[in-house]
Amino acid sequence: MSTLLILAPVGFPLLAAAGCAVFGWNRVTAWLGAAAAAGLLAAAIGLAVTGPGSALWGLLRADALSAYMLIVIGVVALLAMAASPAYLAAELAAGHTWPRAMRRYGMLTQAFVAAMALAVLSSSLGMLWVAVEATTIVTAFLVGHRHTREATEAAWKYVVICSVGIALALLGIVLVHYAASHVGVASLDWTTLSLHADRLDPGVMRVAVVLLVLGFGTKAGLAPLHAWLPDAHSQAPAPVSALMSGVLLSVAFYAILRVKVIADAALGTGFTRLLLVVVALASLLVTALLLLAQRDYKRLLAYSSIEHMGLIALGTAIGGTLALTAVLLHILGHGLGKSVLFLSAGHLHQAVGSSRVHAVRGLAARAPLLAGAFALGLLALLGLPPFSLFASELGIARAGFAAGLGWVIAPAFVLVLVIAAALGRHARDMLLGPASPADAIPMPRSVAATLIAGLAACAVLGVAAGPLNTLLRTAASIAGALP
Repeated sequence: MSTLLILAPVGFPLLAAAGCAVFGWNRVTAWLGAAAAAGLLAAAIGLAVTGPGSALWGLLRADALSAYMLIVIGVVALLAMAASPAYLAAELAAGHTWPRAMRRYGMLTQAFVAAMALAVLSSSLGMLWVAVEATTIVTAFLVGHRHTREATEAAWKYVVICSVGIALALLGIVLVHYAASHVGVASLDWTTLSLHADRLDPGVMRVAVVLLVLGFGTKAGLAPLHAWLPDAHSQAPAPVSALMSGVLLSVAFYAILRVKVIADAALGTGFTRLLLVVVALASLLVTALLLLAQRDYKRLLAYSSIEHMGLIALGTAIGGTLALTAVLLHILGHGLGKSVLFLSAGHLHQAVGSSRVHAVRGLAARAPLLAGAFALGLLALLGLPPFSLFASELGIARAGFAAGLGWVIAPAFVLVLVIAAALGRHARDMLLGPASPADAIPMPRSVAATLIAGLAACAVLGVAAGPLNTLLRTAASIAGALP
C-alpha cells in the first residue's frame, strides 16, 4: 500500500496527461486534471497518515515533509484544474486558443503537476534537480500558450534566467558530490548526506551551499535572479499562473529546505542563516520598490509572490520549531490565497480585455462576487485575520524576536507594510473607483465555487490547523527544527 501511495501522486497526473493526448480536450477530458489532482491529494493525505515509506528501490521516498508538500500541490492543483474548463472555454470563444492548443494545455499541465510531485518525492539531490528542470521545460510552453509577442518573450526570459539558476544548482550538486566522495560517501541521498555532513569539507560546502541557494532560489523567485517571475506569471494562462505562483515556487524552496539541513550539519546554522537573511531582505526590498509604480494587476500579484517567498526565506533563516512550522503553514496559505487571486485576475482579464489597473473601475458594482473574491484574496495575502497568513507571519515575527533577530524582523516587516500599502492603493482604485459604463461581468458556477472553496480553506486554516498540527510539527522537525 505504501508503494502505491508514493507512486500515485506522479501516476495520476501522467494518466490524465495521456488521456488528453489520446482523446483531446472535450467536455469529459477537461475534468481529468481535477480528478487527477483529487487523487493526488488523497494519496498525499494517505502518506501523511501511514508515515514514511519508499518505492522504486529507494529512488522515491516519502516522509512528513514531502507528504505535506504533496498536500500543497494537490490543493492548489485541484483549484487550478477545477477552474481550467471554464477558462479555456472563454479563451476558445474569444479566439485566443484553439482545440490543438487546448489538448497541449491538458497534457502539459498534468506533466507539470507530475514533475512537481516527483521533485518532493525524490530521495536525492540529483533526482530533485532533474524534476525541477523538467518543470522549467514544461512550463515554458505553457507561459507561451497564447503565442503573442509578450507571451513568447516572457517564455524565453523564463527559460534563460531559470536555466542559469538551474545550472548554478547543478554546479552546487557536483561540489556536494565531490565533498561527499572524499569522505567515502558516493551518494547524493538526503539521509546519507545528513548522516555524514559533519565530515564534509567546509570550504567546498560553503561554495556549494551558495550555489544551491542561488540556483534553486532563482526558481523560487528570490532576488537577485527574480526578473523572470513577473513576466512569466502575468503572461501564462490564469490556472497555470496559480500553479506556478501558488506551488511551483514553494517546491523550489523545498529544495532549499533539504539543502539547509545538510548545510547546518556541515557548517553550523550561522552560514545558511546569513545567506537566507540577505536574500529575504533583498526580495522584500525589490518587491516594495517595484510595486509602488506598478500599473498591471497581474504583475502586482506576481511581485507579491516574491514578497511571500522572501518571508518564507526569512522564517527558514530563523529556524526552530515555531519559525519552520510557520513557514510550512505560510506555504499552504500563500498557495490558497494566490490561486484565488490569479484565477480571479484571469476571469477579470477575459472580461475587460486588459490587465491594466486603470482599465478596471467600479468592480464591486459590476461584479460583486468577483470583487469580493479578489478583495478577500488580497486581505489574505496582506496577512489579515482570519486568514492563515496572519498566523504564519505572526509566528515568523515571534520566532525572530525570540531568536534575537529583531534587527532583521523590524526592517522586513516595515517593507511588508510598504508592500501592503501599495497593493491596497491599487485594489482601492479597481474595486471602489467610479464604475465604467461597461456591462456586468458574469462568473461561471465552477469558477465561483473554486474561489469560495479556496478562500474558505485559507480562513479555516487561520483559525485552527486541526489535523495538520501534528503533520506540521513533524515536517518542521525534518526541516531542521529542534523536536
